[in-house]
Amino acid sequence: MSRYCVFFFIFYLIFLANMGLGQSKKVWLYHADDFYSQSDFVSALKYYQLTIDDTTAMKFKLLPYEVVLSNQKTTKDSNKISSFKNVALLDYVNHQIAMCYRGIYDYSAAVEWFKISAEKGAYIEDQYYYANSLMQVKAYEDALNAYEKYLRLEDKSDQFVKKAQLDMSGCHYAMNPGNIKKEVFVQLADTTVFNKGTAAFGAMYWGSENKLVFASARDHGVVVDPNKQESKYLCDLYWTERIEIGKWGRAHNFGRPLNSSKHEASGCFNNGGTIFFTKWSDLDKGVKHIHAAKMLNMKFFEAYTLDTNVNLDGYSSINPYVTIDGKWLYFSSDRPGGEGGMDLWRIRVAPNGKTIGEAQNLDAPVNSEFDEVTPFYHESTGTLFFSSNGHKSIGGLDVFKSAFDREAEYFGKPRNLGQPINSSKDDAYMIWDNLLKTGWLSSDRQECDGGHCYDIYQITNAPIKISIEGFVFDDETEEPITNATIEIRDVTYQLEPLTVNTDEEGFYETELEQNVEIFMKATSKGYFADAASQSTKNITETTVLVQDFFLRKIPGDEIAIEGIEYDFDSDRLRPKSKEILDTLVEFLQLNNNLIVQINSHTDNRGNNEYNMDLSKRRAKSCVDYLILKGIPQKRLIAKGYGESKPTHLLDDNKDPIFDSNGNRIYLTEEYINSTPSSKKKKMLHQRNRRTAFKVVGEGFQVESGNL
Repeated sequence: MSRYCVFFFIFYLIFLANMGLGQSKKVWLYHADDFYSQSDFVSALKYYQLTIDDTTAMKFKLLPYEVVLSNQKTTKDSNKISSFKNVALLDYVNHQIAMCYRGIYDYSAAVEWFKISAEKGAYIEDQYYYANSLMQVKAYEDALNAYEKYLRLEDKSDQFVKKAQLDMSGCHYAMNPGNIKKEVFVQLADTTVFNKGTAAFGAMYWGSENKLVFASARDHGVVVDPNKQESKYLCDLYWTERIEIGKWGRAHNFGRPLNSSKHEASGCFNNGGTIFFTKWSDLDKGVKHIHAAKMLNMKFFEAYTLDTNVNLDGYSSINPYVTIDGKWLYFSSDRPGGEGGMDLWRIRVAPNGKTIGEAQNLDAPVNSEFDEVTPFYHESTGTLFFSSNGHKSIGGLDVFKSAFDREAEYFGKPRNLGQPINSSKDDAYMIWDNLLKTGWLSSDRQECDGGHCYDIYQITNAPIKISIEGFVFDDETEEPITNATIEIRDVTYQLEPLTVNTDEEGFYETELEQNVEIFMKATSKGYFADAASQSTKNITETTVLVQDFFLRKIPGDEIAIEGIEYDFDSDRLRPKSKEILDTLVEFLQLNNNLIVQINSHTDNRGNNEYNMDLSKRRAKSCVDYLILKGIPQKRLIAKGYGESKPTHLLDDNKDPIFDSNGNRIYLTEEYINSTPSSKKKKMLHQRNRRTAFKVVGEGFQVESGNL
């Protein structure tokens, strides 16, 4: 064979090989794009890698990860760019590999590939993803520089700009040492009970704080076909019970029919024996729905999918949580009508687990344009705990809390729980005990094969110290009152009352218990008491409450009880008078150390002796009514003055009017008769016909009933 023929033959073989390799790469790319469209990022990654290096193919499987991160607008923008942008094939594959690593939460690898893609510049938003991936691996300073570079680019998406600005705030938050809670401890839960297998997450109380339900993917789970399924990659629901402090019993798989060949997670029982949980299939990872099953004697009936008030075709609804009273079901969903991405919703439920009415979106400020998931409502403090990447996050999902105003039915602005509860990775499924002393968290903060996997952590919270402080002032002069007494009582009477006194500056302070409603009363000799109410029920961190008091001096004169009326020429109290005396009852209950004299007066018309007798009987009627309402008889004196003590003139502010000599002007018979107006005369006579009280002692002892 000639040298020319040999050369031609070799060239032909190379041509055929290259042609075959080109055909293979087209097939690999087709499969990669198909898997990517189904959110099967592991399979997609393997085929994208093959188009670059046919000697490399990833060998790991995708670990179970129940939380859905949607970022709907972001995802749509990204897919649109990937599908229609005219770029070089290598640039496209680099971008897709980076997106796959992001999809499986392997941010260390994502940093490498997004950096390559961002430097090429074919995909503008990859500069944002590069910055975000740096943030996920705690490279906060580098992330800030990368975010700033992204913000300087042209033709960027408004949606990504908002997220970049939010993420930059999160970077600064993470770098602030003041946001690290040094007295909070996060510890990996028992690996023989909770963190056994490839994933564990979603711990939830079951009936008490001594019993937990959680999801786990581990060996010996429920599978239908062992030849086609591996239970270590399949989530089942388990339960465990506390044996003693710090020790839990073995994990029990609920078994069939609750667990199946699909994934079950986020289990939460109501108080009627119904469990709500999330269920999904590997064949359709993009859609997850909430199911329910009735339990009887630890056996379950077949589970059913909740109706369209919760689940909608084509949308995910996950992370059910039922309140302690069983009346509300909280959940996360990307269903229409929200703020964007995954939102938190709630709906009323009946004891049998059926939904009532339509689902309510929790709205802003709880929900954002991005994702809010894993709700837990802490009943005793009225606080919603949830995870989000749409608020000021230090990376991935962070745990936030939002106080609920029960009267206004409104959730307040979310607050980040800070480090170490939150990390640069995903932190979710936060639950707390009643007093917020210990809690449970799921996080993928520890590296593992496959880029991510949830583990369950136990949280020991920082001691929550609640104190109250303030000043006691003279109401008129605003001068501080020394040695005033503040009594503090639990309104349920379960705690011993507490007494504290003001110092020389009128200041007081004392510590309070958690989770109580308190009544406070400030007293001082020569003053009427002042009262206030405070609550420590909605307090979830160390707090100093402030409560000042303003005391009015006890006057030497009698105090008119306006509006007391009697039947004509009678000592019988009219209904309106009893209503007014009821307010005096409240006053005397607050000032329970005072001894008062009830005075009754008539005008000067009629017989003097008759007026005196009538006034005594009327004063006694008032005292009898007060005794009937529970005021001790020893604290009350009835006194009738007839017409012997006319009252004095008052101005519009009810202050005394004085004559030219500085004396009060009394409404005597002579003064009234000198008034030319008959209408005014009637009014002045009415002023004299009055009922009043006067403090005549402060020494009544409530406990003994003695003076």
